[in-house]
Amino acid sequence: MKNHTAPKRPHHRSDLVRIAIHAMQERQLLADFSAKVLKELAAIDRAAEDADPAVRDLRSLPWCSIDNDDSLDLDQLTCLEPLDAGKVRLLVAIADVDALVKKGSAIDDHAQTNTATVYTSARIFPMLPERLSNDLSSLNEKVDRLAVVTDMVFSEAGLLEQFTVCRARVHNQAKLAYDAVALWIGGAGPLPLAAQRAQGMAEQLHQQDRLAQKMRQLRHAKGSLEFETFQPHALFEGEQVVAIAQQEQNRARQLIEEFMIATNSCNARFLARSGTGSLRRVVRSPERWLHIVEVARQYGETLPKDPDSAALEAFLAKRHQADPLRFADLSLVIIKLMGSGEYVVEAPGDAAIGHFGLAVHDYTHSTAPNRRYPDLVTSRLLKAAIAGQKPPYSMAELAALALHCTRQEDAARKVERRMRKSDAALLLESRIGEEFKALVTGQAPDGTWVRLLSPPVEGKLLESSNLAIGSQVKVRLVSTNVERGFIDFVPAQ
Repeated sequence: MKNHTAPKRPHHRSDLVRIAIHAMQERQLLADFSAKVLKELAAIDRAAEDADPAVRDLRSLPWCSIDNDDSLDLDQLTCLEPLDAGKVRLLVAIADVDALVKKGSAIDDHAQTNTATVYTSARIFPMLPERLSNDLSSLNEKVDRLAVVTDMVFSEAGLLEQFTVCRARVHNQAKLAYDAVALWIGGAGPLPLAAQRAQGMAEQLHQQDRLAQKMRQLRHAKGSLEFETFQPHALFEGEQVVAIAQQEQNRARQLIEEFMIATNSCNARFLARSGTGSLRRVVRSPERWLHIVEVARQYGETLPKDPDSAALEAFLAKRHQADPLRFADLSLVIIKLMGSGEYVVEAPGDAAIGHFGLAVHDYTHSTAPNRRYPDLVTSRLLKAAIAGQKPPYSMAELAALALHCTRQEDAARKVERRMRKSDAALLLESRIGEEFKALVTGQAPDGTWVRLLSPPVEGKLLESSNLAIGSQVKVRLVSTNVERGFIDFVPAQ
C-alpha cells in the first residue's frame, strides 16, 4: 500500500495574520482591544474641543502633513514663516491625543500595555483604536484639531535661536506623502495635487526643505550618524505577496526627520526649564567602542580610542560612498555594537545622557502620540507644564514607565522582524530551485547568512563555507518555512 502525502498547501495573507497574532501573544503583547476598551470607545462621538482661551487659534497657518502613502494616523503637521534677516519660524504641531485618551482610562491602559503600534505587512496592531488614531485624534486633512505646538526660530544658517511650546487649534491644509514630495523637490515629478490645491504650498515646501537641509548639515557636522537600515516590507495583491520593497531615504523623509529631532529636543528642554521630570530617549556612548574601532581598522580606517561620533560619522559617510551595496550590512554591525536606544527618567538639573547617534544632548519622544506611548506621556507632561500645573506623573511612575516602555518596544520590534521573515518566506515559497545573486552578511557555526540582491530578503546558506562577509555569491533556494520564517539556500553549481 502506497503512503500518500497531502500536497503542501500554499500560504496566503490570512496565514500571516494568524502567525502575527501568535507572535504578539508570545511576546505578551495584546493583539485585540478588550470589551472594556470598546465600550469606552463607543462613548466618544467627536474630536476633542477646548474653549480655554489659552489654546491659540493657529488654523489659518499653511499646515501640511508628510507621511507614508498609506498612513492614516497623522501625528504631526509642519509650517514655516520667513522672518527678517533671513531668519525663519518653524512650527510643528503634534496631535493632542491626551484630549481624548485620559490617563487611567481603559484605552490608556491598553496603550500602556503595548506601548507602541506594531506594524506587520498583513495586519497592523494599533496602540489606540483606529477610530481614534486614524480619525478623531489624527491631524487629518481639512478638519480642526487640538495640538501641542513647538514654535521655533532659526537663524539664516539653520541654528536654533529660541523656542516655546503652547496648545493650539490647527487645520491640515494638505495631506502629502514622502515619495511624491521627494520626487517634486528633486524635479522628477509634479507638485502633489493636495499641495496644488493649497495656496502657497509649493513655496512652503521649498522653504521647509531648505531649512531641513541646513539643519541636517549642522547636525552631521556635530557627529550625527547616518545609517542605512535593512527594513523591507511586503507588497500584496489580494492574498498574495507579490514583492518585497525596501524603504528608500529621500529629501521629504529627511525634512520630517530634522523637524522631529528639533521638536523632540526643544520639548525635552522645555520640560527641564519648567522644573519637570521627563522620559528621555537616549543612546549611551558605546561601551563597545573598541570593537567599532576594530571594524573600521578592517576597512583601513583609524578611529580615536575614545568614543567620537564625528569621527564615526566620517567613517560611515566614506564607506557609504565607497560601497553603497554593502552599506546596510555595515550599518547593522555598527548599530549592534553601539547598543539599542532606551528610555530613562531625567530629573531637572540632572546631567543629560544624550543621544549618541543623533549627536544631541536633550532628547525625548514626543512627536508620535498616536503610535508610541512615551510620546503620549510626554504630551501630558508638556500640557501640565504649559498650564503651570503639577506633573501628572511622579518620578517613580516615570521610572517604572521607562523600564516598561524599553522592554515593550523591544518586544514589538521582535514581532515586526519575525514577520518580515515570514513575509519573505511566503514570497519565495513558489520559487524553490531558482538561483539568485546574494551578499554574505554573517557567519555562524551552523551556516552562513546571505542577503539576496533582488528581492531584498535574507536567509541561511546551509552548506558550510569560508566565504568572507561582504562577498558576492550565487545561491539556489532549496526550502522555505512560512510558519517559522526560515529561508534556506545552497551554493549554486
